[in-house]
Amino acid sequence: MKSPLLSLPGAVPAEGVDEGVAAHYGDLFREQRALADGTGFVDLSHRGVVTVTGDDRLAWLHLLLTQHVSDLPAGEATEALILSANGHIEHALYLVDDGTTTWAHVEPGSQEALIAYLESMKFFYRVEVADRTADTAVVHLPAGSIAEVPEGVAVRETPYGRDLFLPRDELEAFAAGAGPAAGILAHEALRVEQHRPRLGFETDHRTIPHELGWIGTAVHLQKGCYRGQETVARVQNLGKPPRRLVFLHLDGSEVHLPPAGAEIRLADDGPEGRKIGFVTTSVRHHELGPVALALVKRNVPVDARLTAEDTAAAQETVVEP
Repeated sequence: MKSPLLSLPGAVPAEGVDEGVAAHYGDLFREQRALADGTGFVDLSHRGVVTVTGDDRLAWLHLLLTQHVSDLPAGEATEALILSANGHIEHALYLVDDGTTTWAHVEPGSQEALIAYLESMKFFYRVEVADRTADTAVVHLPAGSIAEVPEGVAVRETPYGRDLFLPRDELEAFAAGAGPAAGILAHEALRVEQHRPRLGFETDHRTIPHELGWIGTAVHLQKGCYRGQETVARVQNLGKPPRRLVFLHLDGSEVHLPPAGAEIRLADDGPEGRKIGFVTTSVRHHELGPVALALVKRNVPVDARLTAEDTAAAQETVVEP
């Protein structure tokens, strides 16, 4: 779904999964600084939007999600996962309930598969699931923003800012008064700085929540049964995840960033050394320079010098080994 804000001056379209919104509006670092200062907004209108209504919505979602949501207060933001039977991450939902409707935004294009799963699990519960992507646009306001939120709009308030579920036909009018637009690349740079994983970027077909630090933020360890819970409990109580998320400070003298999937090796082993991980997201940050998130084997020493393809990298622990 192509955003009308791509008509704003300087807009350069994003590619890949973020196609449909702007990568940037002509000045990546200015846009990052604006968001860090609490000004401007990010057009996330390409993201999928799913709602659940009905008297049983929270009790029903509680049975399916990794998060404790049966008593979720109106207006309180949370995030949750849906796992496979083997505990691998299939969906990530960013949720808020407004008292009558549970709103969730999800990765672009993933809403159809999510809805199909939810519909298959309705049984006798009084719930209705709807795809609201066509009429609802997600907009992100950074932490500290004083932009006015239209009345009646569902809002997810988090430490990183506010996510608005805005009627799509109001997107252009809202943008006109919300300050400078920032592209998805600026949003991604701050996400990487904040060590926040993203489905499809930091995950692959075998990722479990422990590897990414989603225990606690998206997975509640004291709630009842849900699909994949056995794996979560077993790893939490009896073992360690096979991989761990790390934050990388990359050599700033290199012109090119190592792309997602770039192989990571121990620097002391040289270019022919054994692969011990891979880059998941790499960005240029307005203060930190080139940085990345990566998954490495759990037993990699936390002080080991690494290389991502040909780029030297120093690691910062996100998930403890």
